[in-house]
Order: sequence, then C-alpha cells, then structure tokens
Amino acid sequence: MSRIQKAFENKKAFIGFVTGGDPSLEKSLEFILTMESAGADLIEIGIPFSDPIAEGPVIQEANLRALAANTDTESIFRLVSMVREKSEVPLILLTYVNPVFKYGYEAFFAKCRETGVDGIIMPDLPFEEKNELAGIAESYGIDVISLIAPTSQERIQMIAKEAKGFLYVVSSMGVTGVRKEISVKLDEIMPQIRAASSIPAAVGFGVSSPEQAEKIAKQADGVIVGSAIVRIIEKHGANAAGPLYDYVKSMKEAITGK
Repeated sequence: MSRIQKAFENKKAFIGFVTGGDPSLEKSLEFILTMESAGADLIEIGIPFSDPIAEGPVIQEANLRALAANTDTESIFRLVSMVREKSEVPLILLTYVNPVFKYGYEAFFAKCRETGVDGIIMPDLPFEEKNELAGIAESYGIDVISLIAPTSQERIQMIAKEAKGFLYVVSSMGVTGVRKEISVKLDEIMPQIRAASSIPAAVGFGVSSPEQAEKIAKQADGVIVGSAIVRIIEKHGANAAGPLYDYVKSMKEAITGK
C-alpha cells in the first residue's frame, strides 16, 4: 500500500498546501512537520513558478516571495529530502507542465522517486494530453493526480476510471482562494465518481473554515486547503508554526468529528 493510500485508509484525510521556499526552505520544512503533527494526512508542496495560472492572489504572492528567495525546482527536491529525513507523510508536488518539461520528464520523475515524492498535480495538464507524461510518472511510482472541475459533468466517469492516488475535486470555478461559499454540488458529483471508481476523492479550491470542511467531509474522502494556510504564513512569516498548528488541528477535528 502506498503512502497516499494509507492516508485515506479508513478515515477522512486533511490535505494542507505550502509554497515551497516561502519564506525559506528551512521554514517550509518546519511548517510541513508542524502541519503533520497537527493532523495533516498529506502535504502538497507548490514549486514556485512565475505564471501559476490556477492560483489566486494569495498563492501568487507566495510564489513571488519564494522565487525572490531563489527557490527553484532543485530546491524543492532538497526540501522533500529534508522532510523524508524526519517523516513519512505523503508528499504531493503541485506544479505546471512547463517546469517539468524543462527539467525533462524522465529526469523529473526519477528525482521524485529518489527524494520521496508520492504524487504530482499539474492544473494545466489536459486529461487528453496526459498519457505520455503519466506513463513515465507511473514507471517511477509517482501518481499523477487528476482534477475534476464543476464543468466536467460528461467527463467525470472517464477521468475517475483512470485516476491514480486520489481525485482532486475542484470546488469552485476560477482560481484558488478563500471563498465564503463552495459552489460544487457534491450530492450530484460524488455519486458519479463513486459509480466510476473506488479511488478516494478530496475537495479543494476555496475551502477555509471548519464549517466548510465538516460539510464537505460528510460526502468526500478528504478536504484540501491551500490559500488559507498560505495566508497564515504570509501574515506571520517565520513565526507561523504556532498559528498553523492551531488552524490545521481545528480543520482536522472538524472533518473527523473529534
């Protein structure tokens, strides 16, 4: 059983996101370990990129801060290695096709396996164009996580049948960012996913409050939070570990009912 599968085994998973290198690699390591100790079951690490088209202002600014600190793809692999010296928490890289293409598909996924990456999310990778890249990733034991958007109604079963690791259900149209309301109708989309696949489905894009997380967890297998976490890091900088712990703990308790 993979680390990702274990994260969903008989429980609701909380998935937290950090932009690697914001404000430094050392602090990213501290924040990842802090989130794990607070109850996070998986961690997404964003590779800083100058054109993160799926991201809202909060994560865009985090990308710029990390790039200003000279964080690059190689730095993120170092961060993963640092985490692996201390933890077996599942790690998912979030990036875009261009950085992976520039690194070289074969070299990139070989490095993922070497350092201890479990999966990858690429928001700009069309489902119809993922086969070549996904095949290389699979040969190195890396899950390419598929996204299902609210507009994917006709394609839900097709995407779900081929999904690896878990399905990322996009809760709202547009870019990432904290939202008061989650627009996706889970009572419609989840039965379609369940009919096509037994793979876990986690909901993200805009989730920020314990109330939202509790509601989502009643139907989904996991809850993904990015912008709300990055905003805490933006506010507290190097001193974000304490507030992060409290926030992640409250979200995990909300989805588990404990």
